[in-house]
Amino acid sequence: MTALKGADIEKFIARPDPARPVVLVYGPDAGLVRERVTALVNASVDDPADPFALARIEDADLAGNPARIVEEANTIPLFGGRRAVWVKAGARNIASAVETLVASPSPDCRVIIEAGDLKRSAPLRAICEKAKSAAVIACYADSERDLARIIDEEMREAKLTLAPDARSALLALIGGDRLASRNEIRKLALYTQGKTRVELDDVLAVVADASELVLNGVLDAAFAGKTAEVENQFGKARAGGSSPGAIVSAALRQVAQLHKMRMAVDEGEGAESAIDSVPPPIHFRRKPLVEAALRSWTSSRLLRAMEQLADASLETRRQPGLAEAIAQRTLLSLAVNARRREA
Repeated sequence: MTALKGADIEKFIARPDPARPVVLVYGPDAGLVRERVTALVNASVDDPADPFALARIEDADLAGNPARIVEEANTIPLFGGRRAVWVKAGARNIASAVETLVASPSPDCRVIIEAGDLKRSAPLRAICEKAKSAAVIACYADSERDLARIIDEEMREAKLTLAPDARSALLALIGGDRLASRNEIRKLALYTQGKTRVELDDVLAVVADASELVLNGVLDAAFAGKTAEVENQFGKARAGGSSPGAIVSAALRQVAQLHKMRMAVDEGEGAESAIDSVPPPIHFRRKPLVEAALRSWTSSRLLRAMEQLADASLETRRQPGLAEAIAQRTLLSLAVNARRREA
């Protein structure tokens, strides 16, 4: 097994092992995949802009000419120096071409294969994991510790500090894609240029999906049966600019998502796996409440909740003067029902 894990990944990227000149970088976090591929390319050639030092190959090129990857790996740079090959794997099957490469790799050229999420049974992944000449790096969504480290790196680079509440909000708003997370933090740093400290208002003003933060609070509280929190979180959502109709619409989307997860659980899938299988990705801070909701609700009860929310959505449009009361009452009703365990 040549799959790298934990601290070994960063060590390898900083100083790639010459004995493993083929590197497969894959995973659901496309931003992290690209970040690590770029770092490997920079560590493997003197000038990534030099086409004689770095060859780029698309999977479609290999589909028509499987031998090209071996030919490129064994090409001697025109002006000397180090050489690398950057392969972008997509829908085309390039397993046979890579199998030939790992069987007889070039010690003078690093081949970096960039791929999306690959199942354990995927031929490309299986070939590289078995090959002694290859290293495999999986890229999954950042943990809270990873995100905290990225925030610290970017804030230190920008010579900024974060207020505690701003840090908590920022952690809740980023994640899922490394590149997107870095871009949001850098956008925040640019927004607060001239300051020395980032406050909560700065985060809520500039970071994408900030409005979703308060909506998630009231929805998660309702479906997890936390009645005491619903009223408080509902007030925050309204203060944040979310209309009663928007809150009910968001609840409808949430219950539909929960129903898909619950069906997966009913078919034998674990709760965590069911949560991860339904897009869009659930932020890790929300997962405990979503898991609590899955324990509280059956598929049939979620369908009834869907009907209840659809009726509430219609009533908020029919009676705009009562929309806030209708939305709040419906969410409180859901929270009470979540505490019941009947079928």
